Amino acid sequence: MKVFKIFWKVGMLSIIIACNQNISDDLIYIDPVKPSMEPMIFAKGFITKKSVYEFGSVFNEEGNEFFFAIDSAGRSKIKYTEIKNGKWIEPITIISHPDYGFNDPFLSPSEEKLYYISDQPRNKQDTIIDHDIWYSKRDASNWSATINAGSEINSDRNEYYMSFTNDGSMYFSANKEYSGTRSNDFDIYKSEFIGGAFQKPVKLSDSINTGRYEADVFVSPDETYLIFCAAWQSGLGRGDLYISFKDENGDWTKAVNMGDEINSEEHELCPFVTRDGKYLFYTSNQDIYWVSTEILNQMKSSGLKN
Repeated sequence: MKVFKIFWKVGMLSIIIACNQNISDDLIYIDPVKPSMEPMIFAKGFITKKSVYEFGSVFNEEGNEFFFAIDSAGRSKIKYTEIKNGKWIEPITIISHPDYGFNDPFLSPSEEKLYYISDQPRNKQDTIIDHDIWYSKRDASNWSATINAGSEINSDRNEYYMSFTNDGSMYFSANKEYSGTRSNDFDIYKSEFIGGAFQKPVKLSDSINTGRYEADVFVSPDETYLIFCAAWQSGLGRGDLYISFKDENGDWTKAVNMGDEINSEEHELCPFVTRDGKYLFYTSNQDIYWVSTEILNQMKSSGLKN
């Protein structure tokens, strides 16, 4: 297998500097202009650029590291920026390959692993072309080579976009149960993390999965709500964001469309909420947007219906 271009330009010293310097609130989350209830393009000209498809964004808990993916000439790759010497550095490519794509980056709860999906083969004998979930480990000076998340998570079909609860359980989507030619029929699964290992994934109920496309799932770390992309007849465009809350019995409520405040006739995908619970990020029409999570609180309190 060819060597993958995976590197980390920031060593432990710069991480210590970033943690110890007095970082102003304006620097956290890159864009000094913070959104309210109306979505805004994120960090226009620095992260979100014209004629570039940006998606799959995630901040670390401190809000001073940012990972995202872009599509370049039909090949996706993962980029990174951080606060260094009192400013955000120009984004650099940290994971890429001339033959395979990497996207949907997401940090593990400990932030010691960066997960993503890729169509790279698992080994030299692997001839199946599909997307698996992979990860790299962080050490003092770099990220490790790519590591497959394993057979409990991955199948011989496609696995997409992952997120995690506080206890390390993984939510993700897969089309391993599609029949016939409907390869775009993805469902959302949960794999519990027990004893340092992912368990057999369980498909979520029909409050979430419908036999159509459900993918790109973000679960809140406390597992009280989840947001995902679906291509349902109730949608406003090619793919919309939907939200479900846990009820008093611990079951997922019937997912509802997040409305035209978020969704459009384009494709909305890749939701992510910052660890402080303040901002929702997502991609719309190939750009990254962000909005105050007050919009989520409003949706919950208003009791949105399908």
